[in-house]
Amino acid sequence: MNAPLNLPLARSAVDRDYLSRLRPNLLDELVAEPTTLVLPVFEGKVLLQGELHQPNPALKLLTFDQIDGYEFWAYLGRTTESAVGQPEGSAVIMVSLNQDQALALEPNQGAWHMLRRTGGGLSDRDSGLYVQALALANWHQSHQHCSKCGSVTEVQQSGWVRVCARDGNSLFPRTDPAVIVAVIDQQDRILLGSQGIWEDNRWSVLAGFVEPGESLNAAVIREMHEEAGVHVVDPQYLGSQSWPFPYSLMMGFSATIYPKRPQIDLAAEAKNMLLPGRITIARSLIEHWYGGSLESASEAQAKG
Repeated sequence: MNAPLNLPLARSAVDRDYLSRLRPNLLDELVAEPTTLVLPVFEGKVLLQGELHQPNPALKLLTFDQIDGYEFWAYLGRTTESAVGQPEGSAVIMVSLNQDQALALEPNQGAWHMLRRTGGGLSDRDSGLYVQALALANWHQSHQHCSKCGSVTEVQQSGWVRVCARDGNSLFPRTDPAVIVAVIDQQDRILLGSQGIWEDNRWSVLAGFVEPGESLNAAVIREMHEEAGVHVVDPQYLGSQSWPFPYSLMMGFSATIYPKRPQIDLAAEAKNMLLPGRITIARSLIEHWYGGSLESASEAQAKG
């Protein structure tokens, strides 16, 4: 469990160009650039080039003149790799759309995709843009009023600050830290759990949010006891990735369970179980423990 994880949402090919956010006329400058790209977001969903289940899906990035209105915008930065017709160094703007704006752009609601389980095939560029845009859009949607006085907040600094219109209080985008843990017993078996709200036979490793004033190692130990009633030792950090549902940072660990043992032999049962999607850090932790790729029941069914 010591090799680094190759996490699908930890990749990026975007220079966030954060100093440019302070320029008051930045949007006008970017609109004037012929290579500027726009990523529309509607209720956590995006548009794709081609079909959802193609081997290498790609975000559908537009030009600004294709957008007919938006609720708010944010500057995501400049690309550090090129795509067809989209040169390296292209500026990218996220625009958040309401329902009327989204359907005016793309009336087929089925064309708007939430990539929670299917975004693992995105390129480094598109993966980085997707998690940044979605986390930022989700934060804006839930912080439209001041946490001190309840007044309306206004978007400033190119989408990276909301300021209270009444008292000038500044709100900055937040990230909620969470630990997700591959718990291993003395016989090198992994502990999986299921939530009551999930469909039958869906399993994953255990996770939980870090509490205020708590270290990551302490959160691992506490959460595993709260979730499964087991005591773990020796938490080992393995990697992290954004999880913009709504705006979390998932930090992956392994830990040793002692003395209670898991009850499922994953190697024998994987093809009969619904495992987390390949975009998740949970799947990466499970396959990292296993030492290779596993085929979940849903994937086996898709192959026929």
